[in-house]
Amino acid sequence: MDYKVLIVEDSPITRALIISTLEEIDGFQFFESPTGVEALKLLPHHSFNLIITDINMPDINGLELVSFIKSNPAYAHIPLIIVSTEGTQKDIEKGLSLGADAYIVKPFEPRELQEVVRRYLPCQKRK
Repeated sequence: MDYKVLIVEDSPITRALIISTLEEIDGFQFFESPTGVEALKLLPHHSFNLIITDINMPDINGLELVSFIKSNPAYAHIPLIIVSTEGTQKDIEKGLSLGADAYIVKPFEPRELQEVVRRYLPCQKRK
């Protein structure tokens, strides 16, 4: 089974880094969105198993995206991880209070992201 992972991040380099980090684990199909609005357009068309989002993005920011997803019964069950440069305790508490399941501060260690993802999706390391 492939897990569908939506990565919402305006930086193509960071999206590629997240994908390459998670490609070490088997069983993912990646969907990329450079903006929150684009992510909202993808939601009704796929059954995502995980969403990873940045906070600072054009149009709607990641906190608004988290709030929308977690307040919508159709999507509230999807684990959501924030990966952001906004790393103060206040930022982290805000993201988690809106419903994010985890918050990782950039720059992140690849192993940290992999461990958090494994917490929410039962997956295997590539051999």
